[in-house]
Amino acid sequence: MAKPAKKLVIVTEKLLLKKIANIIDAAGATGYTVLETGGKGSRNMRSSGQPNVSDTTSNIKFEVLTDTREMALAISDKVAAEFFEDYSGIAYICDAEVLYAHKFCGVDGC
Repeated sequence: MAKPAKKLVIVTEKLLLKKIANIIDAAGATGYTVLETGGKGSRNMRSSGQPNVSDTTSNIKFEVLTDTREMALAISDKVAAEFFEDYSGIAYICDAEVLYAHKFCGVDGC
């Protein structure tokens, strides 16, 4: 049975990975997925997959499934307030359905 959820997506600089992961954990989210990514935005082209001396110029994308919009907003608001003035980044929320909800809901069920 599918369970409705919110998917928070945060795309930002790789050097923020641990700091953002800590914010997600502190908010009570049960997990997240991180992908290396690249693209073009208001701060020009950023690439993953091109050889370079340091991977601090790479971007990452967090995907976080949350039970509520409020939790997703709390995470995104804290990330934006702490980092988006000085680092490139964007966050958005999508509706999602978790297909194997027993893993998302935990041992107590939904």
